Amino acid sequence: MTSSTSSPPRLRHKGPPLWLSAVAFAVLFNAGLYPVTIFRGKPFFPGPGESPDVIAAFFQARSSAALLCAFFHFGSAIPLGTFTATAASQLCFLRVRAAGTNIALFGGFATAFTMMVSSSVLWAMSYPGIAQNGSLIQALYRLMFALGGPGFSVPLGLLVAGISVTAGFAKLLPKWIILSGLAIAVLGELSWLEMMFPKLLLLIPLTRFPGFLWLIAVGLFLPSTIETRRAA
Repeated sequence: MTSSTSSPPRLRHKGPPLWLSAVAFAVLFNAGLYPVTIFRGKPFFPGPGESPDVIAAFFQARSSAALLCAFFHFGSAIPLGTFTATAASQLCFLRVRAAGTNIALFGGFATAFTMMVSSSVLWAMSYPGIAQNGSLIQALYRLMFALGGPGFSVPLGLLVAGISVTAGFAKLLPKWIILSGLAIAVLGELSWLEMMFPKLLLLIPLTRFPGFLWLIAVGLFLPSTIETRRAA
């Protein structure tokens, strides 16, 4: 007579799919970039090294594109906040008790907040008459870039680091996700130096765009179930 052993029942984390929030975040953010890039014609969005005249000329000529960019970027902060809250909740559900969970929570919420503020500043810059005031448009541009540049990449690095370290110790994610996450996190924290050394501007997109893919990978690979015996 043979005996069969059934696997213990499992509990599933109750929350929106992480991968869906990550994909929505990436899609909305990149949709906001499209109207202000070279793909939609010139002039395209000026970099921080451009002269005040070039910055003002862009907003005078492409105010509708800037408005569309602000619209999508403001909206993309919502799924990022949802991802952050769900990821922190899911790590706690998986019995991860470490400071990294709260660090990730802080980093993700801070990123979402700076995105909403920077896109609100960009929205204000798109209104008629603002771009004609050279001093005002320059000040608003610098504020918008500080919030949407290092203000985005530095806290995003904290979100990535918090998840990477805690999930790494608990062996919840593949090693390639952990190691790539740590690399993205380091780049994100180093991007703070761009405020003093503008030549380090490249660190911001090196954090941002790989970060999109990394968050999607976490959403796909982070477990959402746990054995009931472990939950007891």
